Amino acid sequence: MALNRVAILTAGGFAPCLSSAVGGLIERYSELDPEIEIIGYQYGYHGLLTGNKIVFDAEARANAGRLHNFGGSPIGNSRVKLTNVDDLVNRGLVDEGQNPLEVAAERLRADGVDVLHTIGGDDTNTTAADLAAYLHEHQYELTVVGLPKTIDNDIIPIAQSLGALTAAEESAEFAINIIGEHRSSPRMLIIHEVMGRHCGYLTAKAAADYRAWVDQQEWVPSAGLMKERWDIHAVYLPEMDIDFATEVERLRGIMDEYGNVNIFLSEGAGVDEIVEELEASGEEVPRDPFGHVKLDMINPGKWFADKFSERLGAEKVMVQKSGYYSRASRARSEDLHLIKGMVDYAVESALRGQSGVVGHDEEDGNKLKAIDFSRIAGGKAFNMFVPWFEDVMASIGQPLKAD
Repeated sequence: MALNRVAILTAGGFAPCLSSAVGGLIERYSELDPEIEIIGYQYGYHGLLTGNKIVFDAEARANAGRLHNFGGSPIGNSRVKLTNVDDLVNRGLVDEGQNPLEVAAERLRADGVDVLHTIGGDDTNTTAADLAAYLHEHQYELTVVGLPKTIDNDIIPIAQSLGALTAAEESAEFAINIIGEHRSSPRMLIIHEVMGRHCGYLTAKAAADYRAWVDQQEWVPSAGLMKERWDIHAVYLPEMDIDFATEVERLRGIMDEYGNVNIFLSEGAGVDEIVEELEASGEEVPRDPFGHVKLDMINPGKWFADKFSERLGAEKVMVQKSGYYSRASRARSEDLHLIKGMVDYAVESALRGQSGVVGHDEEDGNKLKAIDFSRIAGGKAFNMFVPWFEDVMASIGQPLKAD
């Protein structure tokens, strides 16, 4: 398929893959056909609606490899849902009476785009599917090839989304310094709050990575340097059934013996209970344009701290969030390898005119393919009973029960 112009956009929250994926796409197209023009819509669908774009010139193409050394997104992100008309009108992105899909489609048509690469999660890619369907209905054929980005690793049916492995490593490193605070009070409660709205994968993987670090250290108990004080004492995920009474009794024993308790908490754990409490008290629960509860506004970490602190007899409580530290990181080695394979396949798909989201299909033997947009969905739950996480839970003595 002959291409004249390719467009790239990144959308949704950041993940440690965006800069590298953009750089990889530029590199691959430049290798295969330097005549293909490449543009980037700035701030995702926001830039598509407003026409805010950049052209990757010769200098950008020659130095695209430098993007692998950075996190964030060089072309910017935003949370924009093209089918949420009221939100877009309120934000001044479209005028009253305009159809955002039509505005976006006409922008792509005016810009002469043959292929649109979307790098994002399920919201980003299902929005891309809505756009592709609209264009098809209006006789403008556009190939849309998505790359799966989410630190939660929660896209159905994709086995491993880009950025999640790095985010877990970064979260574990963040925890090393945070848990180092455990001797700053005789009875210290530390809650490490990790991103993860519906899926506990990131918290679980970060806990596994952190415990691997703990197991590698040499301890000196006679000098007060004790593995038990540095270890994780509890992990709470959205998929778990949490028996607070049992946990209080278990953790109180740890606090009494060692003087501190360290918890890895997925921000989505307990959200249903928090929302129920807020709504019962007559408070409005803040939500984003996609209808998701704004977790930073309801503060799950504080809610859990309030649940435990008095019952454990904590003299000092610290809640620290690793999300913004981990999600804007540059991609590490495992993710770089994953990005390279998916980017190359995405370009191949674009050149043959095949739309879809590139990923390893869990429902087809983890085969790398362009998965049809109709099969893409969010909210994939983490399977808590994978052996590596069962090992984590067994090692910290916490019963593992599904919600």
